[in-house]
Amino acid sequence: MNLKKLQPIEKLSNKLQTNYKKGLKFYQRYQKYLPIIGFFGGFTWDSFTLTRIDRLSDNIILFFYLMLAGGGIILLQFSQNNLLKKNWLIKYQDWYPMALQFFLGGLFSGYVVFYFQSAALTKNWLFLGLLIILLVSNEFLEKRLNNLYLTSALYFLAAFSFFIFFIPVVFKKMNVFTFFLGAFSGLFIAVGCLFILYKKVDSITRNKFIKIMLPAVILFFFLIFSYFKNWIPPVPLSLKYGAIYHHVKKQDSKYQLKFEKPRWYQFTKKSDKTYHYVKGDTVFCFASIFAPTKLTKGCYHQWQKYFPNRREWITTDSLGYKITGGRDGGYRGYTYKKNVSPGDWRIDVKIEDGATLGRINFKIIRTKNTNREFKTIYQ
Repeated sequence: MNLKKLQPIEKLSNKLQTNYKKGLKFYQRYQKYLPIIGFFGGFTWDSFTLTRIDRLSDNIILFFYLMLAGGGIILLQFSQNNLLKKNWLIKYQDWYPMALQFFLGGLFSGYVVFYFQSAALTKNWLFLGLLIILLVSNEFLEKRLNNLYLTSALYFLAAFSFFIFFIPVVFKKMNVFTFFLGAFSGLFIAVGCLFILYKKVDSITRNKFIKIMLPAVILFFFLIFSYFKNWIPPVPLSLKYGAIYHHVKKQDSKYQLKFEKPRWYQFTKKSDKTYHYVKGDTVFCFASIFAPTKLTKGCYHQWQKYFPNRREWITTDSLGYKITGGRDGGYRGYTYKKNVSPGDWRIDVKIEDGATLGRINFKIIRTKNTNREFKTIYQ
């Protein structure tokens, strides 16, 4: 063997070994700060890099994370049970918990970004809150990821959250069938990962395998229940914009929106959150709803007024139209209502299945001033 040819290989090997030791020392020294850095860094990165829920590159990244997280669970259990055969796998086994934590964190961070865009906090706070809690908790779970009961539930939720929006994107449809297909796909992936461990790890008996699956199965049925209660945000749809105006009119490819001219100090005013009403006026609700390309769905605006004497919101009208996906800014549409009365109002923007995309609150105040000035913007 030529010794001169071996020298560059030895140098490269020594350099990699030195860098590995430096990296390990750095990790051990600053380990207590890494969860916080990882949380803010990862969430910020996903906020800028994950652009559209139907973009192929974004879905490939999340699916890649999902598969690597499943592989991380298997490798971690193999490591705990001394089943690793390859030296290079054994060499890096101390890093498996952190790698699994990273991939789960990447998934939940991405889901929070997408689901937050789609969630109406009045209806979907429970599911969105669960994702946020898991996102934050994941940063401190490294030592607990050896617990298969915990990881099976986490991994199922990660798979479920991915497939219930990915399947509608693929099929260009959003209904009960696509939801159940996504839910069962998530369960299949999670159970498949556990089944590999059941076949390869002797300590996982049949009874233990069933017990390990139990958290994921319970979570599965809870999420099915949540779907029918409309607690899960209606991804991949999302309300991009919604507001109240004095007049809405379509001109070519844009919508002309008119609202009362803001006072000198109202720098951010772009709509009529407080609507000054003169007899004969029409109240317009304009909304932009994002939907994946070629996905068509019925939506409607549910107009409600608050009656103080009854202490409840009463629906006065439900006005609908069809939306077609593909536009970055969302499919634009509007509804309107005449013969309104003063008081507190709100409009729930919903899809035909009953899920709420968002809520627009406004107040109607009667006025006798007919010399109002208006400002026009275009959407």
